[in-house]
Amino acid sequence: MSAGGTACAAFSRRTLLLVCATVLGSASAALAAPPAPFSAAAFDAAVVAGGPVLVHISAPWCPICRAQKPIVAKLLAEPRFGAMTAFDIDFDADKADVRKVGAQLQSTLIVYSRGREVGRSVGEPQPEWIEDLLEKAL
Repeated sequence: MSAGGTACAAFSRRTLLLVCATVLGSASAALAAPPAPFSAAAFDAAVVAGGPVLVHISAPWCPICRAQKPIVAKLLAEPRFGAMTAFDIDFDADKADVRKVGAQLQSTLIVYSRGREVGRSVGEPQPEWIEDLLEKAL
């Protein structure tokens, strides 16, 4: 094989590896389910099942909520949080659901494990603290 053929083959392998890494990275992010709109029946079923559950009470006008959303999405994309069921409650539009989980304010994150609440945070935009909260449910 000529030197040009070797360089071409090496380039193809590197390109293939780069493409595979990009696709796998995108696929793992896509596999993480974003928080679903809250449904009382789905929430109750998830809590009764005993697995880790996250509820995010947010409002579209809330700057802290907007800061929390990408942090939560990034954490939920991690394999260790892959079993977590996540729900989003609109603070303004879903008052009955807000009352159901006992929230008082938007930007509230609540985690459940083994059928009970194990942690709650209000107004926290720090990635490390949100991560610590989610870990309580594992």
